Amino acid sequence: MAAASVIAAISFSGASWASDDELTLTMATESGDRESPHGLAVKKISDIVEEESDGRITINVFYQGEIGGPQELFDQLLRGNIDLFLGWPQTSYDERLGVLQLPYMTLGWDEALDAYGKDGWVSEVVGPILADNGLEYLGPFPEGFGGIATADTYATNYEDAQGIKLRSQPIFPLPQTIQAMGFQAVPIDWSEVYTSIQTGVVDGDSSNVIFWDYTYFNDLLDYFVHSKHNFSFYTFLMNQDSWNALDEEDREIITNAVDIVVEEQFENAQAEDEKWIQKAQEDGMEYIVPSDEEMKDWVKRVRETVWVEAEDSLGKDVMDAVRKNASEPE
Repeated sequence: MAAASVIAAISFSGASWASDDELTLTMATESGDRESPHGLAVKKISDIVEEESDGRITINVFYQGEIGGPQELFDQLLRGNIDLFLGWPQTSYDERLGVLQLPYMTLGWDEALDAYGKDGWVSEVVGPILADNGLEYLGPFPEGFGGIATADTYATNYEDAQGIKLRSQPIFPLPQTIQAMGFQAVPIDWSEVYTSIQTGVVDGDSSNVIFWDYTYFNDLLDYFVHSKHNFSFYTFLMNQDSWNALDEEDREIITNAVDIVVEEQFENAQAEDEKWIQKAQEDGMEYIVPSDEEMKDWVKRVRETVWVEAEDSLGKDVMDAVRKNASEPE
């Protein structure tokens, strides 16, 4: 059976539900198996909801690759075949969602957690855009600053990056960011990254926190350059029709469950990232931090190219908010 058929078969009908009705919802995460931070997060939400509803609400949870890839899952979320989702909103329906991946908006942990918090300026910008696409924004799931993970060679500046081929998520403006940094960007879906590195189609991966590159590709990769060009930030989303079908009590149960997980992630994200940086180094991956001058040059190049290009897709209002609130290099 095709993945879309499986999803449709298990999703609830979208009719209105009262708080004394039994209810089964479907939740999927685009990345991460059952033991990953993403997998544990969605499972915890499912458990809290079931407990708080005294078993009346059940959430069927699906993990990375079980019922489709990132684009397919996002398609099914918009159609209402998936009710809840943890992942990156795809820009295929609305290019304005690319603001979530806009490079070098924040440059340090404190600024990032303030900006990407549920009441932060990034969330205020993206919330109405998600609503326009039929999605209820339930909260952020921060991971940390992404980097460049490679085999055999590495680069910490524009000049040395020439000729190095990097896998990029096929979401605007991440490929454009990698190009602006001097690398050759090759958009590839997550499920194909290992084979692409193994066969030499690309020299490495980009824009992920070290956890993903170490956990999934450690046997292939030698270096992790912490370029910090993007803040890896996933979103908890719910199909708006599914949300509207719930009564106030059930909405509160789901919202509270997500809030618990979000608060824990904000408290633990930096320590979790640092743990995996240390673990990767202990297992032989070389961790490299560009110099201040190299970072300033990358920030300048990327903002002068990608930010200008992004205005056509994101709109002047969005980019005005970005320029007003973005961090300034020291």
